[in-house]
Amino acid sequence: HKAKVEAMTLDLASLQSVRRFAEAFKSKNMPLHILIGNAAVFGAPWCLTEDDLESTFQVNHLGHFYLVQLLEDVLRQSSPARVVMVSSESHRFTDIKDSSGKLDFSLLSPSKKEYWAMLAYNRSKLCNVLFSNELNRRLSPHGVTSNAVHPGNMIYSSIHRNWWVYTLLFTLARPFTKSM
Repeated sequence: HKAKVEAMTLDLASLQSVRRFAEAFKSKNMPLHILIGNAAVFGAPWCLTEDDLESTFQVNHLGHFYLVQLLEDVLRQSSPARVVMVSSESHRFTDIKDSSGKLDFSLLSPSKKEYWAMLAYNRSKLCNVLFSNELNRRLSPHGVTSNAVHPGNMIYSSIHRNWWVYTLLFTLARPFTKSM
C-alpha cells in the first residue's frame, strides 16, 4: 500500500530515448530498488535502428545494458537494490566468439546477409546472461544484486507474432513444455 508506481515512456530501439528516460527518472530524485529488463523482440525481420544497429540486438540487450549503465549510480544509492534481466534458455544455443575464441562483434549486430532471426534472439539473450553475471560481480559488494531469469518455455505471449512458422512451432510445442 506504500508503493509508488509511475509509468514512463522508453523506446529501447533508440539510445537517445534510453538516455532521455534515464535523465527524466533521475530528475525525480526517487530511489530505484528494482529494475527489470524484460522487453524483447523475437523472429523480427532484419532492420536497423536509428543508431544503425540490428534491432533485435539493440532492443533485447543493448538498450537494457545502456539503461542500467545510466542508472547505476541511482541503484547504488538505493541499496539494497536488484536488477533482473529476463533472458531465455535459448542463450545456450549460440556463441558470440569467432573461430579463434575471441568475441566477434559482427555476430551481435549482423548484416542483412548474415542475419537469422532465431540466432539474433539467442545471441541477444546470451548477452543478457553474461551482462547480468558481470553486473552482479561488480555491484553486489555495493548492495546491488543482478540475476538473469528464464521466464518459462513457450509462455503465452505474442512474441512469436512476426512469422507464422514461429506461431505454429510455439502452438505445437507448448503442450510438451513446462509452464507456470
